[in-house]
Amino acid sequence: MNSIKPNHWDNLLAFDQQHVWHPYAKIPNPNPVIGVTKTQGSILTLADGCEVIDGMSSWWAAIHGYNHPFIQQAMHNQIEIMPHIMFGGLTHQPAIELAKRLIHLTPPGLVKVFFSDSGSVAMEVAIKMALQFWISKNKPEKNRLLTVRNGYHGDTFATMATSDPDNGMHHIFNDNLAHHIFAPAPEMGFSIESDNSDIQAFEALLEAHHTSIATVVIEPIAQGAGGMRFYRPDYLNRVRMLCTQYDVLLIIDEIATGFGRTGKLFACEWADIAPDIMCVGKALTGGYMTLAATLCSQTISDTISNGNPGLLMHGPTFMANPLACATAIASIDLLLDSPWQQNIQRIERHLQATLLPLKDIEGVADTRVLGAIGVVELERDDLGPTIQALGIKNGIWLRPFGKLIYTMPAFNIPQTQLTSLINGMIKAIQSTLNAT
Repeated sequence: MNSIKPNHWDNLLAFDQQHVWHPYAKIPNPNPVIGVTKTQGSILTLADGCEVIDGMSSWWAAIHGYNHPFIQQAMHNQIEIMPHIMFGGLTHQPAIELAKRLIHLTPPGLVKVFFSDSGSVAMEVAIKMALQFWISKNKPEKNRLLTVRNGYHGDTFATMATSDPDNGMHHIFNDNLAHHIFAPAPEMGFSIESDNSDIQAFEALLEAHHTSIATVVIEPIAQGAGGMRFYRPDYLNRVRMLCTQYDVLLIIDEIATGFGRTGKLFACEWADIAPDIMCVGKALTGGYMTLAATLCSQTISDTISNGNPGLLMHGPTFMANPLACATAIASIDLLLDSPWQQNIQRIERHLQATLLPLKDIEGVADTRVLGAIGVVELERDDLGPTIQALGIKNGIWLRPFGKLIYTMPAFNIPQTQLTSLINGMIKAIQSTLNAT
């Protein structure tokens, strides 16, 4: 594809606009997508030859940037040996070695690993595990889920049903989804002193419905696509205690936050808790391959395995793909051998110094930063496309949604590129607001 002449891209993009369905888009697409011909580090080379700094890490997954030689060498090595083999009745070293790493790195007690292809599927598996756990304990009446507003857990049907039913992306499907229980969103603010009314409301629902609730589902500390909201660790700590008290399982969705994004390897470490089930994805392979995993406790696996039918009823075709597992091993090893904590702190300091002051600008509702996540929330929800287009002119790539203009750069982004990224983001926001 890199050899395609620039003038041929017009035909390619015209075909794309008419025939290729992109995420959350129409066909034909009224907002033509941008052709990319090459990646390197945090730089995207566009079809017109321009280079832009990637502020999105390919939806938060490419934590090492692109084309890292260590990961690519591991991929080359694996593809020469065994790019894929079915996981039904067979196994292989990359899956076993990756499972060992995940068990070692994740919170205590998560000792069983189920591999899948994507974050949404990992969450489907987690929900299925929780429901089958109670079926296996002869308590099928415990079949509802409790979650919080402003959450997002995926695009498949079980995960849509646990995402915000009113303000989320999937409200048009409400009549087709299972109906679960939604607590108020946690009060926003990572370091606030709260009156705990939010956790009291959560407990009231748990107390009233715990006999029918199978599990609580929650994103730890940072709610992602449902609003880019950060909340205090004490809230999550209390959620864990209440789940134990009321005999309800706890599923932690670390798909967006796992592998360092918030400043801890996993965001639930801020609350010093261990869930019953945890999902990881996105950054698991450093953004190179699609892979996710659902981890659970010995109690859950024993209960399901000793129940009827005694099998976890799930099995993706590309489960534990050897190439993806080898890639994940390389990404994890690269992360742990790097100064990732210092890099997150460096990015966080820069985001705090540059983005937080924008809160005083007319048209900005809020600004917030946690780890390598920077968010500018506007008062209007229709300015994202304009800001995105101006960002490209400023040499940066952003993917706003609704009122939220945010960035999640690669952990190893050079400081000069980080500075240019945030300067371009600020300039695009200010220019757009000044024009409205």
